[in-house]
Amino acid sequence: APEATPTFEPIPTTDHNSTPTPTLNPAPTLPRRRGRPRKHALKLNLTPKPTPDRAPTDEEPVLPNFSPKRSPGPQLRADATYTSLQLFQLFFTNSAVKTIVRNTNSNAEKKVKAGKLFIWVPLTVAEFYSYVALVLYMGLVKAKSIADYWARKQMYNFSYPQSIMSQARFQAITWNLYLCDPQEDEKNNKKKGTAGCDRLLKIKPLYTDVLSACRKHFHPNREILVDERMVATKARIGFKRYMDDKPTKWGYKLFVLADSSCGYTWNFFVYEGKTSTSSGKGAGYDSVMRLMDHKVLGKGYRLYMDNFYTSPTLFLDLLQNGILACGTLRHAFSLPKANDLSGRSELGSIRWCRQGPLLFVKWMEAREVLMCSSIHKAFTGDTVSRNAKGSDGVWRTRLIPVPTTVKDYSKYMGGVDLSDSLTEHYNILQKTTKWYKTFFFHFLDIAVVNSFILHQELAKAQNKVPLYHKLFRETLVSELAHPSTSATPVSTRSSPPASPAQTERCYPEYFGSDATHGRRVCVMCKIQGNKVKTPIYCSHCKVALCFVSSRNCFKKWHMDYHLEDL
Repeated sequence: APEATPTFEPIPTTDHNSTPTPTLNPAPTLPRRRGRPRKHALKLNLTPKPTPDRAPTDEEPVLPNFSPKRSPGPQLRADATYTSLQLFQLFFTNSAVKTIVRNTNSNAEKKVKAGKLFIWVPLTVAEFYSYVALVLYMGLVKAKSIADYWARKQMYNFSYPQSIMSQARFQAITWNLYLCDPQEDEKNNKKKGTAGCDRLLKIKPLYTDVLSACRKHFHPNREILVDERMVATKARIGFKRYMDDKPTKWGYKLFVLADSSCGYTWNFFVYEGKTSTSSGKGAGYDSVMRLMDHKVLGKGYRLYMDNFYTSPTLFLDLLQNGILACGTLRHAFSLPKANDLSGRSELGSIRWCRQGPLLFVKWMEAREVLMCSSIHKAFTGDTVSRNAKGSDGVWRTRLIPVPTTVKDYSKYMGGVDLSDSLTEHYNILQKTTKWYKTFFFHFLDIAVVNSFILHQELAKAQNKVPLYHKLFRETLVSELAHPSTSATPVSTRSSPPASPAQTERCYPEYFGSDATHGRRVCVMCKIQGNKVKTPIYCSHCKVALCFVSSRNCFKKWHMDYHLEDL
């Protein structure tokens, strides 16, 4: 492909002293709708100056050094081995579990005194862990209803739930599950409609414990992101929200600060709507400033966000705290006319202007992209491959210029998809009309996913092979249901085998009927940064491994286990 060069469209240079003023595009006249008028999220108080000529002369900005308060990564002993249960208990601590057990028993006793006809045996900590094991199991093995897990029909026949507890006991625990003190909740209910009412009291004990653990046991890497997360619910409560661009349209909204590289949820809060502490600069501004605890994080962090949050005011305030930012802008934000891109602008055209530390960039792709950044230079020679129609009407793949802002934004905002996919793939959310139970299941999701990420990061630091996500959850379910079996800490597959009898079962097998079916990525090649697919796996270890003369990953994998007979 020919070498790509950025296209900078002509900028008038007749008067360098004049300063174009950014304006909002006038809105078309629409029929009046019912409801309160919405204020625009961006409040413009900046005057970006256009580049004085056609040349890409932007200078590299001077950035603060990255100086985190703690060493990025897990805040655990790097030389220790943690079981899945031990990592999970960092978030669902013994104290938090005892609080849930105590409040659940109190709630059940309250119902019995009120005349509810059911038999209640006091819940214990061990039984609560068994209950959590079943909840996680139901995320791995899907059934249409809870009753199907205990159904006697041959087509179901789930023996595992029946071996842990009865259906009646499981449903009794779910029915009486309570996170806060019922007496405190009664007092709080009497304050409804007043400023003294705590709308989140029902979830507050577990909410604060899980949030504190998320911040304590991990420190983010340099690139971080902020985004919304929707928790589906059918409960009727005031702070339920609707988001059209999310897979979950109706639910509770959480604002989340996550690590871009691994998807670890480091900070979050439940959105309750506009409060008396609002700054008046928009919900996006308030959310970011609440999530970004620079006194705990440190300086030099690079925060990525979408156009709901991005504003020049926010970026300047973050910069005062030593935090850099990059995000997309809504098209209602208008740069000077001299920087406009027309509908006929060539694919890859770049226009930019700078106001102090802030860079504003326009880029023409399938449609115009507008970015703001306090991190980047306007253009550094990066290119991206795109299909484009030529003058002869034929579509061809070509390299087009791309601003560094767009390239880095696409790279680091991928942590949103990673975090959401880890949460949603084995989602344990059960249908309930009680909003606080919905949050219990979501906090459980956060705890499991963060535990798995810690496991991955620790294995990487120790040069070991981490468990797959599914296998990690299966191990955790087993350890929760039978705590005594998890006395020997084994958290990664690179530990030596338990006995010689175990090694005798390690044989190469084919995934499919021949070498062309069922090919999967070799785990040893993946560790080395190569995605090589193989039709062979180990019959005992259940991992895909290359088994050819030029690349005997099967032998290398088992030599790491010190299997001298292979």
